Amino acid sequence: MDKTWTSAADAVADIPDGATVAVGGFGLCGIPHDLIEALLDAGAGGLHVVSNNCGVDDGGLGVLLAAKRIVRTTSSYVGENKEFARQYLAGELEVELVPQGTLAERLRAGGSGIPAFYTPAGVGTAVAEGGLPWRYAADGSVAVASPARETRLFGGVEYVLEESVRTDFALVRAAVGDTDGNLVFHASARNFNPLAAMAGRITVAEVERLVPAGELDPDAVHLPGVFVQRVVAVADPARKRIEKRTTAPSATTATTTETGN
Repeated sequence: MDKTWTSAADAVADIPDGATVAVGGFGLCGIPHDLIEALLDAGAGGLHVVSNNCGVDDGGLGVLLAAKRIVRTTSSYVGENKEFARQYLAGELEVELVPQGTLAERLRAGGSGIPAFYTPAGVGTAVAEGGLPWRYAADGSVAVASPARETRLFGGVEYVLEESVRTDFALVRAAVGDTDGNLVFHASARNFNPLAAMAGRITVAEVERLVPAGELDPDAVHLPGVFVQRVVAVADPARKRIEKRTTAPSATTATTTETGN
């Protein structure tokens, strides 16, 4: 079955207001920026997003956040985004913080048909005991707090019950994909992408290189096409933003500095 779509805009056009959307990426690494921007242009709002983080102020999911299209996010890390902090503290955004490994397993479990699982992560903390502020009121009080979770002993060790995640849609990015939806990711850009793809009922993948079905070595496939319903080639494969550029001083600078001292 050929799963290719002609454009990112067409591939996300049916995402409605209020949809739940799992989004791959870690920081700005491996984010499906074409699909995110297409979703912004499509105008869908009231979105419930599940992603490791929510982009930066002017990139990734941050563009949807700035446009007030996201009302709730389930994430592990929410730094690097001042607008995120402002909306959260002002009571405009609901935030469910989840330990990073737990979030990864919640997505994987959802895609594997596992409704819930026990984990030791979070035992003895507000993750298990409840009370984490999910949403603030305008006056700064807590409007919605996280509930207490069920715990249970296994072999004398306490574990907390976590429910899996299934979303209406998932948006991911891969280095290579074929027309059947099989995906190959590059190095650390794999991050949350396969897990987000598994969790989505309709998964849309943007790929830097699109190849015919049968061209990929089956042993090289990181995510089988059974988890992907739509594939679209990115407009500019070379477009990749660096979140924080850190460079070492050049030899000339180092010499000049040493001489100056």
